[in-house]
Amino acid sequence: MNNPIEGLNKVFESRIKLGVMSILLVNEWVDYNALKEYLEVTDGNLASHLKGLESRKFIEVRKQFVGRKPLTTYRCTPGGKKAFKLHLAALENLIKNKP
Repeated sequence: MNNPIEGLNKVFESRIKLGVMSILLVNEWVDYNALKEYLEVTDGNLASHLKGLESRKFIEVRKQFVGRKPLTTYRCTPGGKKAFKLHLAALENLIKNKP
């Protein structure tokens, strides 16, 4: 018998990481403040989750200046998209297959 949770990626267990990846999957680049507002999280909380995703190469960070203000934006890497889509497929499979 197959383990029904085998395909789930532990990295995406956090609701914040799940939210970040969901947002980045459907948008090319998203800035830090937009992620913070949309997910309704604190700076420290969001920053730690973003660092975790970045360290696994699931997201890419771009830092630049617009005028004299810093702007940090994020997007999914190809590897991040693949890993997240596999996670979503595993979730779907878990929901569809009743014990």
